[in-house]
Amino acid sequence: MEEARAGKTQVGKVEKHTHYDSFTDWARDAARVITVPVARFLARLGVHPNQLTVLGSVLNLLVGAVLATGRLTLGGWMLALVAPLDAFDGALARVTGQRSPLGAFLDSTMDRISEAGLMIGLAAHYLHQGRTAEVILAFVALAGANLVSYTRARAEGLGYTCKVGLLTRLERTAVLAVGLILGGTSTALWVLAVGSLLTALQRILHVYRLMRSSRHIG
Repeated sequence: MEEARAGKTQVGKVEKHTHYDSFTDWARDAARVITVPVARFLARLGVHPNQLTVLGSVLNLLVGAVLATGRLTLGGWMLALVAPLDAFDGALARVTGQRSPLGAFLDSTMDRISEAGLMIGLAAHYLHQGRTAEVILAFVALAGANLVSYTRARAEGLGYTCKVGLLTRLERTAVLAVGLILGGTSTALWVLAVGSLLTALQRILHVYRLMRSSRHIG
């Protein structure tokens, strides 16, 4: 479980990286100028990283409910406001030294729940509109996102780093938010559906190459 805290939360230093395995890692490091001060403020308030993780997921489900009602532009703006919470829980865990297997597991699980809520909300809206193509695209995008997550988790379970790919969660969230705000939701769903499947394929090939180079396969 999480490391125990005695007395006041000790707010530590966060090291800056010089090598990045993905665009998400670079973006997270670049955003430190904002996320670290906010995380330190939250730490002094006694906020726990897991609380932010769950809050972010609940808010994403709320966005999904808004999308289901057909208020796509409003949902897009809400998503743009909610999305940064995904960075703050990790930053808070790092500055307080509260990183743990439970936190990592909860973060990954809540991410999947959040994406499911968004895509199901969109699918419900388009189903009501009788737009079968968009309904299918929403579920393909969701399946692709889960494949992207699974390939990384399975690879890391076998001891391989697997953060490569066109559309990680950061990019998927950005594509969806922009599409909703600009009125291009159908286009965004095409990008998410195709891009997520391509990203999963990229990761499969990446792990295959790593295994070949380490002679774990013939």
